[in-house]
Amino acid sequence: MFLPLHDTNPIRHVSMPVVNYGLIGITILIFLAQVALPQPAFDRATIEFGMIPIVVRDLYPQPLPWLPDWATLVTYAFLHADWLHLLTNMLFLWVFGDNIEDALGHVCYLIFYVACAVLAALAHLLFNLDGNGPLIGASGAVAGVMGAYILLYPHARVFVLARIVIPIPLPVPAFWMLGFWIATQLFYALLGSDEPVAWWAHLGGFAAGLALAPLLKRGDVRLWGGR
Repeated sequence: MFLPLHDTNPIRHVSMPVVNYGLIGITILIFLAQVALPQPAFDRATIEFGMIPIVVRDLYPQPLPWLPDWATLVTYAFLHADWLHLLTNMLFLWVFGDNIEDALGHVCYLIFYVACAVLAALAHLLFNLDGNGPLIGASGAVAGVMGAYILLYPHARVFVLARIVIPIPLPVPAFWMLGFWIATQLFYALLGSDEPVAWWAHLGGFAAGLALAPLLKRGDVRLWGGR
């Protein structure tokens, strides 16, 4: 229903969010490598590096014997199914990630992003214990960034492309935009949906962001800011 275009929240502590740019760049490069593969190899890479619950639980052997079962709790976040999947995640990361890197610092932001990816995957696993399909995509980690953003900068203005009659850009407080997003995820997670979306990974990542941001933020960054 909407896409974030940009926010009005300047960065104050870092000259450039190099980790956020790096994560976006690496993720795009990996996807370009994916799409360069023949379809059978593309599908095989998804199975080998995606997070499969029964593999992580050691109920089924890892497709790549040299790769530890737990490693896919991270590698899955750098794979995507198609261009729309990739670009949507990278757009959200572009809009919100720079401010979270600014609030946490470069090293803590990288730790934060990876931790959110892992915790999002574990949330998905918890609600899909016998799942045999691969979880892929950065959306769990990006949801963590969004969780941190709503906690640190709920009053920041975010311009979103909202489809009412025709798509138009509207400035809304981050709290309402991200609050609506998480409410939508919870709605579909609880009521069920036929869409192939990892709702619980989104919720787990968002909760991880809420929990980790206060622990990893700089001391002079206050909660509930962004005015």
